Amino acid sequence: MRISITDYTAGAALAGDLANTSPTVQAAAGEALPTPDALMGFLAGHGLRLDAVAGGRPPTDDDLREVHLLRREARGVVETETEDQAVAGGAVLAGRAGLRPVLERDPGGRWQWYVPTRPGAPLAEELATLIGIGLLGAVRALGHGRFRACAAPGCRGVFVDVSRGGRRVYCRPDVCGNRINVANHRERRRLDSPAH
Repeated sequence: MRISITDYTAGAALAGDLANTSPTVQAAAGEALPTPDALMGFLAGHGLRLDAVAGGRPPTDDDLREVHLLRREARGVVETETEDQAVAGGAVLAGRAGLRPVLERDPGGRWQWYVPTRPGAPLAEELATLIGIGLLGAVRALGHGRFRACAAPGCRGVFVDVSRGGRRVYCRPDVCGNRINVANHRERRRLDSPAH
């Protein structure tokens, strides 16, 4: 796998999304990555092709266990209290399978920095490197203030806000944000009803 240093947003978003697959976050739904097939779907949903990670082979039960452990580490880095802690944690993750950065031309002929991963590295180590590079890039470009906990009551989700405006407050806007909007709408309707 070759990880772009300048396109850190994919790795930073993956960090939060992976952490949020945990049954502690998905209390009602349970484990979001119960099988290797579910992991494969999760990776595909993040644009990660199997031919580009883990030597092109489908995830195994061992890969799934290792990714479950990785999500705890990713969550730990996103939840760090200081920028220095986030940088230290990101560096550890980036070093799992990451080799020294290389300067290569992109398809448009421009020079770009990449971090290749060690040939034959296990899936979880490649993902750790992608997440680590993403978190380091987010700290550098956006600052540690973009590492956040979800603002929805009762949600334990975390995320790195890589949005342009930096005003994201929910780990899963389509779930947590919609739940809050529906509750607010119902409360407004209740208050505006003739019975009140």
